[in-house]
Amino acid sequence: MTYQECLDYLYQQLPMYQRIGNAAFKKSLDNIIALCEAMGQPQHQFKSIHVAGTNGKGSSSHMLAAVLQEAGYKIGLYTSPHLKSFTERVRVNGQELPQAYLISFVEQHKALFESIKPSFFEMTVALAFKYFAEEQVEVAVIEVGLGGRLDSTNIITPEVSLITNISFDHQSMLGYTIGAIAAEKAGIIKPQVPAVISMRQPEAEEVFIAKAAEVGAPLYFAQDQYTLEVTEGTLQRQVFQVFRHGSLYLQNLELDLAGGYQKYNLPGVLQVLEVLREQKGYTISETAIRNGLAHAKSITGLKGRWQVLQQSPLTICDTGHNEDGIRQILLGLEQLLPKQVHLVFGAVNDKDVTKILQMLPPKYNYYFCQANIPRALPVQELVQKAETVGLTGEAYQTVAEAIAAAKANAAPDEVIFIGGSTFVVAEIDEL
Repeated sequence: MTYQECLDYLYQQLPMYQRIGNAAFKKSLDNIIALCEAMGQPQHQFKSIHVAGTNGKGSSSHMLAAVLQEAGYKIGLYTSPHLKSFTERVRVNGQELPQAYLISFVEQHKALFESIKPSFFEMTVALAFKYFAEEQVEVAVIEVGLGGRLDSTNIITPEVSLITNISFDHQSMLGYTIGAIAAEKAGIIKPQVPAVISMRQPEAEEVFIAKAAEVGAPLYFAQDQYTLEVTEGTLQRQVFQVFRHGSLYLQNLELDLAGGYQKYNLPGVLQVLEVLREQKGYTISETAIRNGLAHAKSITGLKGRWQVLQQSPLTICDTGHNEDGIRQILLGLEQLLPKQVHLVFGAVNDKDVTKILQMLPPKYNYYFCQANIPRALPVQELVQKAETVGLTGEAYQTVAEAIAAAKANAAPDEVIFIGGSTFVVAEIDEL
């Protein structure tokens, strides 16, 4: 098989959430358990950190991986979905999975896949676990795909679990209240394994407290320990004064992730590092923390988080795609004091996009589009939904056409923003 033939086989044979949505989600851990049993239980052959949450789990995972790599550990990083290449999902010390490994893995396990019939995600998780075991990583940072309790990654017993922000997303599978969604995320809290919660949220925190008590897991609300003051913020980086228990802990801590929403993720990351150092015996110096966070993007290859693509006109993309994610993006755009915003926007067909459209300012110029995946909301339908809430804009059949139109119309001192869906961001050529 060539690499492309291998990908074609996987996309055609295995149900893929990224492409088809809910039908690909298996509400059971049976398949991943069977796959890993057949592969010799690779998930037990390395230490891990498990990261769940609605928003912030990807950024937090990359920050943790970057700091631990700077501390001298051999680090695996598993994230999803990918933006440009399948191999982005599985990294060791920042290096993407070799294409040749994927080919040999698929060829070796084809018969197994055909008997178990896993989803694309289940196969990918098994692949990551097997690769990390063979590479003998010292610790792997494992990002949950969807939810937590029934996510395929939830067969690990980590050193520590981290749960970031809880907000509305995938309600048809996870529940229609913050409490119900939190209960699914809380499924990653394991007996006696320390659990860190990045933020205190009234409807969610009681769920976490109850779950941790039930399984005897030490529980830490990171916001109680760490408070941050932003002292400098640009489009490329931000600087924080970090206080721990009210005392200055890290002065002028630099982070190369620019989104204002990172201030909600950083306390959870710092609390996880504290647990690893003080309870698990990890050697993580202040220098490793500073270097890892200052260079998180270059160390791990993170893309698509408040990423500046061009300066004139200022062009930014972000993968935020649910109500809370969009709210943070709009705050970021307003802080730029833009003369005008040209917003390239697409969505998927299994989300309540109307609530998000209601949040968008009528004063922006809109370029509606659809990503090249079966799950994309048809652009004409998107335009109709936008019109019902008072937004007007042009319809474009592709993301590339919408971006080209925005570039043609935007003055040098205006702002172009590209987003609404991870899959819209994935189709940006210069990403």
